[in-house]
Amino acid sequence: MHPLISASDLAQAIHNGGDILVLDASMALPGQAFDPQQRFANAHIAGAVRFDIDTFSDPDSPLPHTIPGQARFSRLATERGMANTKRIVFYDQDGMACAARAWWLTRLFGHESVQVLEGGLPAWKSAGLPLESGPDLTTPAPFVSRPHYDRLHGTGDVLDIVHGRMHGLILDARSRGRFEGRDPEPRAGIESGHMPGARSLPYGELLDDNGRFLPVEALKAKFETLGVTDTTTVTCSCGSGMTACMIALALVCAQAGAGEPVVYDGSWAEWASTPDAPIVCGA
Repeated sequence: MHPLISASDLAQAIHNGGDILVLDASMALPGQAFDPQQRFANAHIAGAVRFDIDTFSDPDSPLPHTIPGQARFSRLATERGMANTKRIVFYDQDGMACAARAWWLTRLFGHESVQVLEGGLPAWKSAGLPLESGPDLTTPAPFVSRPHYDRLHGTGDVLDIVHGRMHGLILDARSRGRFEGRDPEPRAGIESGHMPGARSLPYGELLDDNGRFLPVEALKAKFETLGVTDTTTVTCSCGSGMTACMIALALVCAQAGAGEPVVYDGSWAEWASTPDAPIVCGA
């Protein structure tokens, strides 16, 4: 299944009455201030339910939206009606970054029939497709978790890459200013910069002017420029594991790299808080 679905194809799938569940995964990213639940209540795709990324996170972690345990994800996914038999489509009220995180997280726990609405809710609106208002109405359906933890990296794994004990290429989705240490991090007490050997790929550079991914050949060319080959295992990082998933999604769309891309869940928030984790600045 292709990881992206267009607004028109999603509308047709819903019209055909397939076993499909649409979820709104929006949340406010650093620098944004809005209530995603209220915006959902104001206008959403008909039949959609909310997927709160912070709820689908480890409540005991000091880091932002850390992946939850297997049992927690299964319980919450069941409550949302995310049965393994359903086709799952995530969308974002502004673009695709939050939906990409939800896509990666759901696939991490073993649901493979997962897609992202290309261009997010703006694309749905631009196509003149209908919206509804009000709260979501969920029908629980059992979700059985089958985790793929090989799609996940922790600080120890990234340290092994940095010190040459494990092969891999780190791509960083943060802005180039934060990557190079010129601009501050949005989280207090966190030094900017990057891991030694990491390469900068601000996730906005993967998108066109309409907030959709560049054509596949353009994506492949961009990844090749950064050193991604058919044998490269790519670890995706960012500030807190959110926009890293945009790189992961783009890699799958472009069929670039070796196998499944891996996401460093704690990303820079964890790395810069880890004693003795090396930090470098500059291009």
